[in-house]
Amino acid sequence: SKKYRLWGLRIPTDQNLNMFDHGKKFLSSLVFEKEIKIHHKAKHEDGTIIAQAEYEKIDIGEEVAKAGFAEKFTSPGNIKDVDQRKAVVMQNQHREIKVPVPLWINRSDHALYRIPRGHLDRTAASIRNQSFTGNRMFAPKEKILASTSVADTSSTQIRPDQKLSGEKVLRRENINLLQRQKELEQKVQQLNSELQREKEASRKTAENFEETLHTYIGTKMRSLAAKVKALNCRLHTNKNNCFVEQLSQAIKAVTEGSLTVPYSLEKLQQIWTEYDLAQERIRLCRNVGERDELITKRDEVQQNLYAAVEELILEVDQLPLSERSKTLQELLSSLEMTYARGSEADDSEEVFQKFFKWKSVKMEKLISVRNDTDTALQVLADWFSGILKCFDVMSETSSDLEEVVGNADEILKKVELAICEELDTGLNKHDEAEKGIVMSAYNKVTCNIRQEQSMIAVIQNRYLTSVEFKKQADEWLNRRPNIKNLLSIKKTVKNLKAQLRWKLVEKNNFEESDDYSEFEMTGIKEEIADLRNRVLQEISKEQEEYEKLTYLAQKWFPELPLLYPEAGILNYMNSGGLLTCSLERDLLDVEPMKELSMKRPLVCTEIQGQKVLLKGYSVDVNSEAKVIERVTKYHRAWDPQKEKSGLLRLLFLLLCKASDPLVYLMVPYYPGASLGALQADSPLTLEEALKVMKGVAQGLQTLHSANIVHGSLHGNNVFAVNRNQGIVGDFDFTKSEEQRAAANSMVVSTLSLVSPELKMGQPPSPASDMYAYGCLLFWLCVRNQAFGIKEDGTPEVDVLVKDDNVKSLLLKLFCCNRLTAEQVLRDDCFLVVDAIPVSPQPGEEHEPCEEHDSEKIDEKWD
Repeated sequence: SKKYRLWGLRIPTDQNLNMFDHGKKFLSSLVFEKEIKIHHKAKHEDGTIIAQAEYEKIDIGEEVAKAGFAEKFTSPGNIKDVDQRKAVVMQNQHREIKVPVPLWINRSDHALYRIPRGHLDRTAASIRNQSFTGNRMFAPKEKILASTSVADTSSTQIRPDQKLSGEKVLRRENINLLQRQKELEQKVQQLNSELQREKEASRKTAENFEETLHTYIGTKMRSLAAKVKALNCRLHTNKNNCFVEQLSQAIKAVTEGSLTVPYSLEKLQQIWTEYDLAQERIRLCRNVGERDELITKRDEVQQNLYAAVEELILEVDQLPLSERSKTLQELLSSLEMTYARGSEADDSEEVFQKFFKWKSVKMEKLISVRNDTDTALQVLADWFSGILKCFDVMSETSSDLEEVVGNADEILKKVELAICEELDTGLNKHDEAEKGIVMSAYNKVTCNIRQEQSMIAVIQNRYLTSVEFKKQADEWLNRRPNIKNLLSIKKTVKNLKAQLRWKLVEKNNFEESDDYSEFEMTGIKEEIADLRNRVLQEISKEQEEYEKLTYLAQKWFPELPLLYPEAGILNYMNSGGLLTCSLERDLLDVEPMKELSMKRPLVCTEIQGQKVLLKGYSVDVNSEAKVIERVTKYHRAWDPQKEKSGLLRLLFLLLCKASDPLVYLMVPYYPGASLGALQADSPLTLEEALKVMKGVAQGLQTLHSANIVHGSLHGNNVFAVNRNQGIVGDFDFTKSEEQRAAANSMVVSTLSLVSPELKMGQPPSPASDMYAYGCLLFWLCVRNQAFGIKEDGTPEVDVLVKDDNVKSLLLKLFCCNRLTAEQVLRDDCFLVVDAIPVSPQPGEEHEPCEEHDSEKIDEKWD
């Protein structure tokens, strides 16, 4: 075989193999299946022919150079026989060669595999030049000759060691080629596997497609029927549940049927403000001269108010307030079932207009889509009718089956598209812009509903107040309430008390008489008991009369305390109904409680079947007012919740005669109910203790909500009624909070109830009450066990308290940032405490009692 090289070209020495491969492909594309004209230019000494190849008018060598795969090169070549070259050129002129695949391409690969990539500079350069010129056929003849000359020269100068190195390079190159061959074989195998998988997948796809074709009509009809069913279901559902329609109805109800504020209401509000101001001036008046003038002005305003009230009542009676309120509430509830409570509404009046405009456009589109669906379904029904006729073998007339069936695919496609479009279109399906319009209308209508509800509530409240005022005015407009009944009751009480005193004197004298008779003494005692009961009954009537007068004075006639100062109405009102002058300690059958009182009087008696304690406080003119103020504040904290307040009830506050500097506070008495007495006799179980301490926490929460600090919480001032109802006892009302907290009774067992901050001189606070509460709970849990005290004075909790919930609560009560009473009530300890059954102790009688044992005096109660 002959070797050919292109005339006038050379391969760059720094060209990489990748570039060389691209050059081969490019050259192959130029000569493949083309008629090439070959012009022999020269012949190298090794037999390589330097040739110029042309296709039509295109020089292939120049095209290779233009593509950048070789360089143009000219040099005086080493030609062996010029005449022979000319002969070869002449011989090959006009010869047309059909080249299916260039032979040098194949030779190039074969030669390339045999030529090493070189390690020594000179040898590598020589081999590279030989490889690039001899194998690729790109280099010009000058380069070829020069390269051949250099190669011949270098080959004559190769030493044995260089020859061995070249052989090693060839062996290593051969190994690399074998490895490459193996990788290519693996790649071919992998591609064959992938091809087989693709063929298998294609086969299955074809099978599935063929199966689908067999069931296409059935599948298509089932899919279409399912979509029609879904559309039918949605249409029926939307009839009963369409939020847009609900919203539209709500907007119409709010805008068309809304009520307006009665004209008389504004006028009434103005007059009522004047009336309240006139009443307040009378209430604050202390000058008798001004009082009458203020009452006269108030009466004039009252007449005007009466007329305005009548006008409002007549106008409101004509309004359907109840029906309208019910309608608005139903609308609001219906809307909020779909959307949660909205945000602030836009006050613009265009919100509703924008909503109805959007709804109109939406409805037009929906109607158009609905019509398209109906039309498509009708066409489908007609098509089915035609098909039925075609397959009716009994029919005498025949139909053109091709004409009927021909457009079936188009009909089914139109029906499916129409149904899908209607399913995607609806009043309840919105994009973001539409959602904004709907939500704006929703927020606006709900805001209007609430505003109208508020207005109706104001009208109804003012209406009820006006009705009550009119009722009272009809009774008192032209007259004044008097205190005749009260004075009459007081006179009766005075007479009964006088009779009682005489009987008590008679009893004392008869006991010392020589004519003493047990029978007669029994009669005297019965008369005394009867007189006491009659006195207490009349005092009860007196309390009722005071309550009536207090109500009238607070609501309608603030001048009553000024008009009748002798009745003591103001004192009764200021004391919250506790203060009474009719009940006297000396008239009661009292029993001294010496074991409980050491510094001040403490007596026990029974009133209407209930045992009570009378606690005496020594007061002077200045301290008496302070005691009454503290007692009243405590009583008003108890009054709203009464027995559920967790506080000990105060029954009466008794003022003695001027010669006796004592006031007596009457409270319920339940023997043995204090924590100190119970723990000494029969300690509470943990379940009972938790029930009791929940009630104590409620009592502290009641006090703290009224800005009252107890300051005197200890074992003898906390009570357990029936071992399951905890009540906080009262305190010494003659002492301030600081004085109560400093008392030496703030201790149980060896545990001080004084909080660390109180020991540091800080004033008492609700937090210090909660510390004392925690100490009491700890004491109930550990009972009589010994316990340790930390450096900060708080007890060691971890060792003795086993219940994790109680331990956690105690730690939160002994830290600096303590729980409040309200937080304690929500603690895990008390969440299920009401469900814990409390078993009575053996031999213990549980009487139904409402209040607790009263506190001990001095060391035992303070």
